[in-house]
Amino acid sequence: MAERDHRRANDRAVLQIRDLHVYYGQSHALQGVNLSLETGVHAVVGRNGMGKTTLCNTIMGLLKPQRGSIRFEGTEIAGLAPHRIAAKGIGYTPQGRRLWPSLTVDEHLRLSQSGGNWSIERIYDNFPRLAERRRNGAAQLSGGEQQMLAISRALLQDPRLLVLDEPTEGLAPVVVEQVEQLLARLAEEEDVSILLIEQNIAVATSISKDVAIMVNGRINRVIPARQLAGDRTLQERLLGVGRHSHEDLDLEVPAEEAAPSAEAETVEAPTAVETAEMPVASAPEPARPSSLVYVPPTRWSSAAWQEGKGPQESLPRPGGDQTPLRPFDAKPEPLFKEPPTPLGALFGEEVYVAGTFDTKGAELTYIRNCLLDSGLQAVRTVDLSTSGKPSSADVPPHMVAAYHPSGGSAVFTGDRGASVGAMALAFRNWIQRQRGIGGIISAGGSGGTALATPAMRSLPIGIPKVMISTVASGDVGQYVGPTDIMMMYSVTDVQGLNQISRRVLANGAKAFAGMVGDVGKSSAAQAEEVEKPGLGLTMFGVTTTAIQQITAQLEDRYDCLVFHATGTGGRSMEKLADSGLLAAVVDLTTTEVCDMMMGGVFAADEDRFGAFIRTGIPYVGSLGALDMVNFGAPDTVPERYRDRLFVEHNPQVTLMRTTAAENARMGEWIAGRLNEMTGPVRFLIPEGGVSALDAPGQPFHDPQADRALFDALAGRFQETATRRLIRTPYNINDPAFADAVVAALEEINPTKRTSRYAAF
Repeated sequence: MAERDHRRANDRAVLQIRDLHVYYGQSHALQGVNLSLETGVHAVVGRNGMGKTTLCNTIMGLLKPQRGSIRFEGTEIAGLAPHRIAAKGIGYTPQGRRLWPSLTVDEHLRLSQSGGNWSIERIYDNFPRLAERRRNGAAQLSGGEQQMLAISRALLQDPRLLVLDEPTEGLAPVVVEQVEQLLARLAEEEDVSILLIEQNIAVATSISKDVAIMVNGRINRVIPARQLAGDRTLQERLLGVGRHSHEDLDLEVPAEEAAPSAEAETVEAPTAVETAEMPVASAPEPARPSSLVYVPPTRWSSAAWQEGKGPQESLPRPGGDQTPLRPFDAKPEPLFKEPPTPLGALFGEEVYVAGTFDTKGAELTYIRNCLLDSGLQAVRTVDLSTSGKPSSADVPPHMVAAYHPSGGSAVFTGDRGASVGAMALAFRNWIQRQRGIGGIISAGGSGGTALATPAMRSLPIGIPKVMISTVASGDVGQYVGPTDIMMMYSVTDVQGLNQISRRVLANGAKAFAGMVGDVGKSSAAQAEEVEKPGLGLTMFGVTTTAIQQITAQLEDRYDCLVFHATGTGGRSMEKLADSGLLAAVVDLTTTEVCDMMMGGVFAADEDRFGAFIRTGIPYVGSLGALDMVNFGAPDTVPERYRDRLFVEHNPQVTLMRTTAAENARMGEWIAGRLNEMTGPVRFLIPEGGVSALDAPGQPFHDPQADRALFDALAGRFQETATRRLIRTPYNINDPAFADAVVAALEEINPTKRTSRYAAF
């Protein structure tokens, strides 16, 4: 009988949430939320960061739950697209109101009308202040008027449930009272139920019957509104009212307080029948000793079992594993299970204006408007602010921060330097998961440049990337890296709009718009052509002869792209490989490894060869110019090298001969990287010398040092069916060595030799 009554109550519920779990990366944001709303107003209160906005976004389909159930009028909606959820009768007024500053009140309402019970005329009847301001833009409205407009926009969708996220945030007390009266009237006079997310306890308790307390991603308890309103001590314990923000709260509720009251409707666990009906169900937790309390992992704490307030206990794990459960052992399931989309598949038409909208909002919005005026349609703003302020951008900061490997809490730390670095990483991860990217543009100072450019560098070559920056007149190598970012000097600081900044920002936006438009035309034209596959080759002055001979044999079958091995050159080639723009590589000149290990000026980074490990494209390599380390003018050579053998290449470049010990280190390191490659590999050793200076009669000819390099490489190299080491007696610039390289490439990446006279 009790079970039937429970099911009838659930059938009456407008909104029923059961065991809802949501993750931001590795951060467990919602941890088994249970909530039920029948009719009227139901409030959810809690401090910042407790998961209230996450709950709203999950109800509306903007976030997907890892598991759990969300039923609206008995129908499961968890995981549905946002437009389908809205069509079922749920309206949403997000935190920050999210209005279009350039549109009038009337234009907002006309865009939102759906032909239901609510019409624009009815809105004006209920909100006479909006009727008075109908010709004003949203940016000209007061905070209260903006909130009325946001609620009206949602009502025009004719919802049966209205989800309001912090509707009184930032409003003056007199305006808060007006919004409070408005919500009470809606609930009393209209057939609209309201889920109210609030921090203002006075508002929440005055218009709702029951109040749910949200703490660390869970509904801690549901209590009558008037009980919470009249008990200051209870408010302090559950919500931190009157406490300093840094104080931790005792979240355990005494047994006598936790007991359900006669007036409050408590949230019950789902029955066996209901659990069977849920589309995604979690396994029940195994029984635990009653004296111990399980504290689930959150963004702020580890997983632990505690006894009262004493030290943590070590208990056996579920499933028979006898390894003790210790702090941080319980790892949440990742939100993103599929691998990131290959970068080469990201090209499209959607362009992003990214930056810190809390400090550069006017400038970034100006750029966006210039792009729209230039004819671009799909323009989205992305806010990279780390201040925690509300955002009006299309993609607010917390949505980007969620892509940090440790979740949003790793971004909003209060430490500006750490926050900028963490947001830059999160934005890079975010951009790699987008689809149909047409380009990205940003503007800012050194901080904004450091935030945006890592994401730009992660995009494929060819996608337009523009950075308008105060640091663009200096050394921009650290920002541009190996990719095709266009940096434009802002002249004045990116701080306010004036006659100079408007001109510079507009020029940057128009140039960017031209790039985006041309990419589409170029792609269409290139699709009609039959292009030769791209072949990356690395060259140095002392291996030029070898590359010239190799390209002469391959240019009728490959589009030969030669990269100068100056550190950036190698990274640029690997960037193209990562972007899917190279079919194979002839990495003949690996001299950048010398400078990396010995402190030269043309150094690779530790990811050298990483693109070929990741992509598995056919790889042919050698040891070109590993006999030398590159320095600047003679007086720039480090003191520790003063007794070494040098050749002055020109007044600005000094070459130092490597020793046998250094060569052995390099050989072992390179072999280790080659062993990680899973694609077809052929690596050739030129035993007659690795450069033009390492030939008989030349200043760097040192067979003993070369032998140390060759033997160390061969000693660690692991041959497989697809990975082979080939020793030749030739100098790297000999014609016979070039022939051997071409033969090795044809063996692992055969192409048809096209006749130049085929058309005749």
